[in-house]
Amino acid sequence: MLEDGKIFIGKSTKPEYLDLALANRHGLITGATGTGKTVSLQVLAEGFSNAGVPVFASDIKGDLSGIAAPGNAKDAFIKRAKEVGIEYTPDRFPVVFWDLFGEQGHRVRATVSEMGPLLLSRLLDLNDTQEGVLNIAFRIADDQGLLLLDLKDLRALLQLVADSAQELTTTYGNVSKATIGTIQRQLLVLENQKGNEFLGEPALDIKDLMRTDRDGRGVVNILAADKLMNNPRLYATFLLWLMSELFETLPEVGDLDQPKLVFFFDEAHLLFADAPKPLIETVERVVRLIRSKGVGVYFVTQNPADVPETVLAQLGNRVQHALRAYTPREQKAVRVAAQTFRQNPAFDTEKAITELGVGEALVSMLEGKGVPSMVERTLIAPPMAQVGPIDQAERQQIIAASPLRGKYEQTIDSESAYEMLAKRAEKAAAEAQGGGGILDMLGNLFGTNNQRKGTMTVGQRVTREVTRTVVNQTVGSIAAEIGKSIAGRQGGSIGRAIVRGTLGGLLRR
Repeated sequence: MLEDGKIFIGKSTKPEYLDLALANRHGLITGATGTGKTVSLQVLAEGFSNAGVPVFASDIKGDLSGIAAPGNAKDAFIKRAKEVGIEYTPDRFPVVFWDLFGEQGHRVRATVSEMGPLLLSRLLDLNDTQEGVLNIAFRIADDQGLLLLDLKDLRALLQLVADSAQELTTTYGNVSKATIGTIQRQLLVLENQKGNEFLGEPALDIKDLMRTDRDGRGVVNILAADKLMNNPRLYATFLLWLMSELFETLPEVGDLDQPKLVFFFDEAHLLFADAPKPLIETVERVVRLIRSKGVGVYFVTQNPADVPETVLAQLGNRVQHALRAYTPREQKAVRVAAQTFRQNPAFDTEKAITELGVGEALVSMLEGKGVPSMVERTLIAPPMAQVGPIDQAERQQIIAASPLRGKYEQTIDSESAYEMLAKRAEKAAAEAQGGGGILDMLGNLFGTNNQRKGTMTVGQRVTREVTRTVVNQTVGSIAAEIGKSIAGRQGGSIGRAIVRGTLGGLLRR
């Protein structure tokens, strides 16, 4: 519910609001399972949408999809509305569904170059040595103007690096073929987990997340994450990539009357689980600076301790639902959660956290000049849209009527590193052997040829030594031709070297 530039959250001893002008100072929604975190998220998402602010949120259980359907005037909702002093009016909100696998929404993709070596290393669970070699591979791609779009491109590049390891060592550092083999094996594991469906073209256009409908209400972008959660590392890496893309893509706007986009990260603990210190430091920096891009980031997790202190310090708007405190560890977690609030002398915050009922929370929002308000025990307002998931038929109807229908469904296989390397090597092999063949060899190596047995092509008969010689000759001369090809496709915006941003993605500004 929206009132005078503020989102109504609920009622304590007074009405509790989130000031839209301070909404880009980020926030945190915490609480044990079943205490009402998703409802609080939905209340905020509805308020932002009514204010014309687009929202992006991951939907772990499918419950958030109900925001696309009008609410039911149940007795419990009507009663809660009266308790907080509002009228219950069923409503529905504009929604676009997204899905990395393309089953429950528009497919979401990113190119390998956009992901960059830092996030790919985390996605592949590489150690420091393997991450170093992957960085070398990306540097070679940058120096040679090789565009990496999908896993086929990355695997071709890694094969090139392995075959030229001795020659590349003096320029780029030590490269072990065994390490390359390990990375290739991890790429195969990623493919088996359907992670390759996320890497490729057409890549997501960030502008498609920042839409409003004809009535001026912000579109709520919902990522179907129920199946995605089977691969928590892919889920976390995708969200980190998306946040970095927003940071790199959007211009500086300073403090606005309201955000340009609000981002909800559900199961936020997965973003930081086993994350290396450099990555956490980078995320902290992005969270701190993305505010000036007009983006509000809201983490949703069970306990504030799930979020590193450096990131937690940036989250000014807080909603804390109930926590359990049966074990010493749980009691410590409650104590830590209580200490994150500006204390209210009217009650014991630590004790209140364990006594909160479902749909009740401790709320502290930024006010005035960005100072947190005193924590209040608050009844959360009921959502006006449906609470709980819509059925599959309703979801498919919304997808079919989406203004983005047809834009992301079909995979595009553009000319990139794999095709460029193969074409150049084919030409060199033809000159050396009197006939083509390296293209067929690369096709067999990377799974693009259907032939497995039978009559061998000329390329398949080329020895490993000849292949190495051809590839080494290719490395030195390929930059000019490929640079022209990329310049033609990218309008000259990417020169000989590809500049990488904060988390390793392409800097496209």
